[in-house]
Amino acid sequence: MFGRFMPQEGQFFEFFNEHAQYIVDGARELADLMAKFDDLERRAYSIETIEKKADKVTHQTVELLHKTFITPLDREDIHKLITTMDDILDLTEDVAHSIFLYDIKSVTPEAQKLADICVACGEKVKATVALLPKMENSAEMLALCAEIDKLESDADHVMRAAMAKLFREEPDVRNVIKLKEIYELLESVTDKCEDVANIIEGIIVENA
Repeated sequence: MFGRFMPQEGQFFEFFNEHAQYIVDGARELADLMAKFDDLERRAYSIETIEKKADKVTHQTVELLHKTFITPLDREDIHKLITTMDDILDLTEDVAHSIFLYDIKSVTPEAQKLADICVACGEKVKATVALLPKMENSAEMLALCAEIDKLESDADHVMRAAMAKLFREEPDVRNVIKLKEIYELLESVTDKCEDVANIIEGIIVENA
């Protein structure tokens, strides 16, 4: 009877790590879609499948949070972290489906660059989350969070340059609208990665 109230610290961190791997998988699949730009429907479905697996992990984490009396981190921090990680994959899926639904015929080098930055951000998120169980890793975690912040800033610069080029050079208004949406969605993926970094920075401060 009392077993359900006992600490299950390790399982929370296992869920974080599992979800972070899905973030990387989704980002890599999206970057591959951008690079090869073929079989878009299948690739979008592949990313949707990854997102659904991550969704399941999110639900399992929240369910465990409700069942666990003693948690390894602040309850609100656990909830914020897993749901914000889930937002990353939601946006990754939105990019893939938007490309297919908008019937975009080709993507720009700038869109490919943004997708590559999304992969780099996802990998840094995964590396940071893996260090969470031990607060003695705080310096390394903070360094990784700073790298995520820089990548988000890089994505911002790429998006602004891409927008300027788009409005100057693209004659088809419909393509302007479509590509603008894709650029903004890609940049928002990096924004969410930065949000995860900010949450982890807060956890480090609370547990210092």
